[in-house]
Amino acid sequence: MDNKSFITIILILTAASTLLCGCYPKRVGPIGPEGKQLTWEKMNLSQRKAHMRQKVLPVAADVFGTWQPERFAQVNCSLCHVQGDTQGIYDMPTTDLPRLSGALLLGPEFERAPETTRLKLNRLVPEMSAALGLKPFSIITRTGFGCYSCHLGPKGAMFGK
Repeated sequence: MDNKSFITIILILTAASTLLCGCYPKRVGPIGPEGKQLTWEKMNLSQRKAHMRQKVLPVAADVFGTWQPERFAQVNCSLCHVQGDTQGIYDMPTTDLPRLSGALLLGPEFERAPETTRLKLNRLVPEMSAALGLKPFSIITRTGFGCYSCHLGPKGAMFGK
């Protein structure tokens, strides 16, 4: 194998590993003590609340407001964290949101509410994962931020959430 072929293979492997790993979690938070932006995991509760208000909530408000403007004219933390403001409970996934079927590719959800399911898969999940700096859910690895990061399945948490 010549040098040019070897370098080409190394470049391909590097690109593939970068795509597969994606350098997650991404630094999306405030500047930490080391002078770098913090990842979601490294933020304390106060920083997470501020990040949610400043970055995540506007994304959710836009997605839901574009979809049903009358119903979601005012979006606040209780949209996802029903017990957050009243009891300080922000754990996800939560029983406060509708449970999902657990079916592969969300077949029952598409049957019952195709427009809603499509909106959440095509817009809400990717935009929320980006705002949080988390890897999007992969059906192949069954890891990452996805529907079951917020919703429970029929028997509880799924995919290690």
